[in-house]
Amino acid sequence: MIQSVRAVTNVPLGVDVNQGWKEKAIALEMIFWLKEQGVIYVEQPMAKTATEDIAWLTRQSPIPVIADEAVQHPEDISRLAGIYSGINIKLMKCGGMRAAFTMVNMARALGMKVMIGCMTETSCAVTAASQLAPMADWVDLAGTLLISNDPFEGIRIHEGQVIIPTLPGIGITKK
Repeated sequence: MIQSVRAVTNVPLGVDVNQGWKEKAIALEMIFWLKEQGVIYVEQPMAKTATEDIAWLTRQSPIPVIADEAVQHPEDISRLAGIYSGINIKLMKCGGMRAAFTMVNMARALGMKVMIGCMTETSCAVTAASQLAPMADWVDLAGTLLISNDPFEGIRIHEGQVIIPTLPGIGITKK
């Protein structure tokens, strides 16, 4: 897949492994190869329970290793410092904007990178999450592109940039 993408573009990429790699040495080999391909971070490369292996991988990795399935709530963050380089915050997992804001600040205090992400969600949720985008190192808010029945209009993604609406509130309107 990476080579197919690289055949048409050199934009920076992030890779979400979704806990798919089983062996830390093989995972590290893959990460070095991905870095050569222009990948700038890797999300949840191994099972969230493999904390010792992930900590080793993070120390060896030439790119940040980001927690995804391993982090849900603010109370998860302090135990992940030193295991991961950063966290992926998703409003639908953490409990909303207030919890997400708290998580950003906690991660930053611990020297961790921050990603604002989403799942397959409507423009309402994704636009709410986009309000935290200026606080993040990376933003992945394309979940709304995966649904065809979105009842809202909110953020737009144009040439890789998140365009936040200037309407009151979080900026959504009903279609």
